[in-house]
Amino acid sequence: MVQQDISSHSHTAEFEEPLNSEPGFLGVDSPAEADLYRCVHCGLCLSSCPTYSTLHLETESPRGRIALMRAVHEGRVGISDRIVSHWEMCLQCRACEAVCPSGVPYGRIMEYSRAQTLAQDKQGSALKRVDRFFLRAALPHPKRLRFGARLLQLYQRTGLRKLVRASGLLKLLPETLAQMEAQLPDLDGPFFGPTDQLYPAQPRQGSEGANSQAAPTVALLSGCVMPLMQGETMQASVRVLTRNGCNVAVPLGQVCCGALNIHAGDLETARRLARRNIDVFLASGADRPGYRIITASAGCGSNMKEYSELLKHDHQYAEPARRFAELTVDITEFLAELPLDPPQGRIDRRVTYQDPCHLVHAQRITRQPRDVLKAVPGLELVEMEASTMCCGGAGFYSMVQPDLSGRILATKIGNIEATNAEQVVTANPGCMMQIEQGLGSANCPAAGQKVVHVVDLLDEAYRSEGD
Repeated sequence: MVQQDISSHSHTAEFEEPLNSEPGFLGVDSPAEADLYRCVHCGLCLSSCPTYSTLHLETESPRGRIALMRAVHEGRVGISDRIVSHWEMCLQCRACEAVCPSGVPYGRIMEYSRAQTLAQDKQGSALKRVDRFFLRAALPHPKRLRFGARLLQLYQRTGLRKLVRASGLLKLLPETLAQMEAQLPDLDGPFFGPTDQLYPAQPRQGSEGANSQAAPTVALLSGCVMPLMQGETMQASVRVLTRNGCNVAVPLGQVCCGALNIHAGDLETARRLARRNIDVFLASGADRPGYRIITASAGCGSNMKEYSELLKHDHQYAEPARRFAELTVDITEFLAELPLDPPQGRIDRRVTYQDPCHLVHAQRITRQPRDVLKAVPGLELVEMEASTMCCGGAGFYSMVQPDLSGRILATKIGNIEATNAEQVVTANPGCMMQIEQGLGSANCPAAGQKVVHVVDLLDEAYRSEGD
């Protein structure tokens, strides 16, 4: 039994607390009892869990964490800092869901458990700092984010960053802020953002006489961090979509999807952001034939497809949320199903593909990104070992759990090295930043190369057709 495994753990004392007079989970935002008791302790999740595979501790496995949730739910223990530390160690990659024979919705119950820890002020200190200064004060506010990004550009371009790092001033910052500074990519590309401009479709090959009015219109999520740190990828997404016969709107008024807030347990902020996006995107053309809401971020897409769960108790938004979720697709999913207009330009390069967790495990999308890559002439796709195992980025995880994140990343980089790939391709902005940082000290052909999105390579092939 899981309880036996936990009681034999070397830190048994951390769970020896007085019985509660009432269940530890309270209110609407609590893990559902039916979800908690679907786990049958079979252990099939263990080999798929990055934290268990790295630490080999029952408490750092999905079933071990669920056992702690049950103990809190039953009032056998309270929500202590010790118990919360095991929940916070979870990457929320949802790899366990993909292999669970009982269909345990682990991501959902972890999000609700973290909402309970937030309500009872039991977050770890590092997570509190990220939550306070980033998830609430920055992400929900596009103007603040863009202003902050401009300041970071100045910090990097003026040489101030080199001076600060050489002087040792970073040692005076809180550890979390120092980690954030160390992980920031160079903001040397153009920013992207919502606009009232409609990007018109290009006629598809063999469709002479087609015009943009007859083409389907899709709405692209700009998002929060991606348009600032991977603005070139967002622009590539627009070019690829228009090349494939779509009018592209990037509606004004849209905001962050709320995924990182949900992962931290801040469901109310996430709900406010979700309502805003639902209003904006459904008003931008949901009644048009072929209309889809497209995202180039796996984490955003996973969250947006689950807005109906987030807003299930909101009588005004429950139905619009369901409709919004049905319209949402990942860009690789959309392109593969069009079908894709194959490029004529060649890219003679050996690449390997990293499956983003929230694309492969949450959305169950694996074939479509590979189909897009295989459509590029000259491109050699080499599969890496354990491509579906998390890279350790997991949103802000690398900031609040830097040691374990680094160990998981090291395993990923080793698997990349073994492929002798010249470049790494993925489909999520967090994975792009995490792997690029890990490649900095690697000894493989991909070291020093920019990690790119699937659409970046497709766009490169289209743009080289005239060469």
